[in-house]
Amino acid sequence: MNCPLSDTVPPTSPASPVSGPLPVAARRWPAEGFRRAPYWVYSDSDIYAREQAAIFRGASWHYLGLEVEVPEVGSFKSTYIGELPVIMTRADDGAVHAMLNRCAHRGNLVCREAFGRADKLNCVYHAWNYNLKGDLTFAAFRHGLRGEGGLPKDFQYAEHGLRKLRVATICGLVFATFDDQMPALEDWLGEVGDGIRRVCRGPLKVLGYDTQRIHANWKAYHENPRDSYHANILHTFYGTFGLSRQSQESGMVLDRSGRHVYFYTKANTDRDSADYQATASALRSHNDALTLEDPSILTWRDEFGDGISVQILTTYPSFVLHQIANSLATRQLLPKGPGQCDLVWTYFGFADDDEETTRMRLVQANLAGSAGMVSVEDAAVCEMIRRAVGDGATGESFIEMGGRDLDGGGNTKLSERAIRNFWHAYRQDMGL
Repeated sequence: MNCPLSDTVPPTSPASPVSGPLPVAARRWPAEGFRRAPYWVYSDSDIYAREQAAIFRGASWHYLGLEVEVPEVGSFKSTYIGELPVIMTRADDGAVHAMLNRCAHRGNLVCREAFGRADKLNCVYHAWNYNLKGDLTFAAFRHGLRGEGGLPKDFQYAEHGLRKLRVATICGLVFATFDDQMPALEDWLGEVGDGIRRVCRGPLKVLGYDTQRIHANWKAYHENPRDSYHANILHTFYGTFGLSRQSQESGMVLDRSGRHVYFYTKANTDRDSADYQATASALRSHNDALTLEDPSILTWRDEFGDGISVQILTTYPSFVLHQIANSLATRQLLPKGPGQCDLVWTYFGFADDDEETTRMRLVQANLAGSAGMVSVEDAAVCEMIRRAVGDGATGESFIEMGGRDLDGGGNTKLSERAIRNFWHAYRQDMGL
């Protein structure tokens, strides 16, 4: 029987009692290593706190946004890395800067708006002011008043700026890191950088935003766009209307570290076979009874000249870049506690797009996003997993599609190799 994708909570039924959560010190990763993911890793609050330090404040580059979102001197954008608030600015040197959105005085937010323009960054609590590079330029009553109060005589502005992050860009995408020893961004991305350069071929322009709250652990969603073979099973729209099918020409590219991946499919390259038909006939993603009142959303132009209709690219730990037909977007994954996360979609086109192309991208934006005809099932599945896993006291996932190692299996999409590589990197960073 097929179970519908919905948020309806099933009625409870009698079950054997299970033990409660174990302390982190007592946790043991399954002996199979990266071929298993214990369910406690999705729900344990101590694990979540360790992730913030080891991954989000650790040795990784994190996506902040598009350069075009801070187009001129004085522009700023507020965002997050993990749970830490971050400001992205365009300073008077013309460069993009990033800093922790936390006043060096008493820890108040310096920037409260999502976007804007400003000559300075002002903390409303005690009027400590910073320039757009994060340097402290003013502290109210620094010298006291009538000989009383004031900051210590040896107080130096230069020692009390905002916590600055290292910034790098690729093809108009802005990344930052807390770790000054990180390799250069393009070296860190490795071969997967080619997937970014393929899609972001010229100056970008923002078309719109979508933000959704997913009631699941951030790692459940991060696994999803790395999971190259679920798309042609879970997503009815893909298979039914031919944008992506397992029978079509496709491939997967991982960087050498296994932290980053993209996969692609070429529409209209179907190769039928008996083993494909034996499976496809049982998939919900092949439904010949479904039709579209307006099929124009399926009309796409091969603007990159390589026949690829879908490319999904993921960098560790929280960035996705997609091309679905002519819909282009970034996705920024923001953890919001062990049991929920936010997904911020930024839809974009190119500065030289004509009106017809922009209209086509906007129409096809309905394929993705929180209610997209392709992507709506992803959040639903992540939330269903959370309900099924419960407190994570027992159980583990089985990750052996396409092999049991990190490197084998070739470049086929019919594989969980990218997920095994994620858990390998995760365990290294977390010391698990």
